[in-house]
Amino acid sequence: MLAFVVTTILSFIIYLLLTTGSGTDIVIFNENFLRWSFGEIIIGIILSVIVGIIARKIFVNKNYRMANPIRWFGFIAYIIGPFFIGMAKANIDVAYRVITGKINPGIVKISPDLKTDLGITMLANSITLTPGTLSVDIDEDKNDLYIYWINVKKEALKKKPVDCKYICGDFPKWIRRIAE
Repeated sequence: MLAFVVTTILSFIIYLLLTTGSGTDIVIFNENFLRWSFGEIIIGIILSVIVGIIARKIFVNKNYRMANPIRWFGFIAYIIGPFFIGMAKANIDVAYRVITGKINPGIVKISPDLKTDLGITMLANSITLTPGTLSVDIDEDKNDLYIYWINVKKEALKKKPVDCKYICGDFPKWIRRIAE
């Protein structure tokens, strides 16, 4: 029950932050910043309850790991820092490969050593959002990810499975801090 309540409250707070300034009925801080309509509040409560029912086991599991605000700040630091930098580098690399035509595509297997489903999902999404890579599959043991890579490097293929640093850099290290 506590997991449902925490997830619902977090969902409602996020909803309020995303819809601030769009209504006229409820004004909290000043007339230009924190404004909502009654309809928005009702819809927000309904959506938050639905999200709380569906996602309570994902965000707040038995040990309440993702309810820790330090992990949320770590997630924000991950998105702003290493993920953004990795994405910028990948954009430049893909643009270079498109202009020059120097590509060596292939599917490689990596073993990121992540234990939780949330960690594997975060890594797979981070890889897929980075240009030039795409998460294709995960093995049944949830230990290995299969990644489509636009430029498979020969030195990376010397080790099976391929070392994560070639494809996703420090992503697994950061995700371990956040999700495990």
